[in-house]
Amino acid sequence: MTETAHRPNLKRAGIVDVRFGSDVTVVEPVNLYGCAIGDGSFVGPFVEIQRGAIIGRNTRVQSHSFICELVTIGDKCFIGHGVMFINDTYANGGPAHGDKSQWKATRIGNDVSIGSNATILPVSICDKVVIGAGAVVTKDITTPGVYAGNPAHLLRSL
Repeated sequence: MTETAHRPNLKRAGIVDVRFGSDVTVVEPVNLYGCAIGDGSFVGPFVEIQRGAIIGRNTRVQSHSFICELVTIGDKCFIGHGVMFINDTYANGGPAHGDKSQWKATRIGNDVSIGSNATILPVSICDKVVIGAGAVVTKDITTPGVYAGNPAHLLRSL
């Protein structure tokens, strides 16, 4: 078998078509496109925030986090290092392959802290919640409190 050198279709990461509030800090390199980031927020390096995602005011998104389409994060939130948001539930037994009609939204309330390496499936999380590091949130959270584990469960109320 002979090898042929092919050129890949290169896409550049960067900041494209982002609606920034006042006093926002972004540490490059990042991949931010078609999203909105509220006043006083911080975005660390190696973060991707996709089209249509909304980040509230005074929210911190730490390095290596991924915020996909259909995610809304409230005000005064903390998103730890390496947090992954997911909008495809594999409802048909596999990935949606770009069929956005199969994707689902995630809504994070205000004053929510999500620990490093947590995974957030398409859910709603109410205000004043702490999600422990490494937790996997698979269901809506409607009661303020501290949650941890896989799947995440209430440890104590706040």
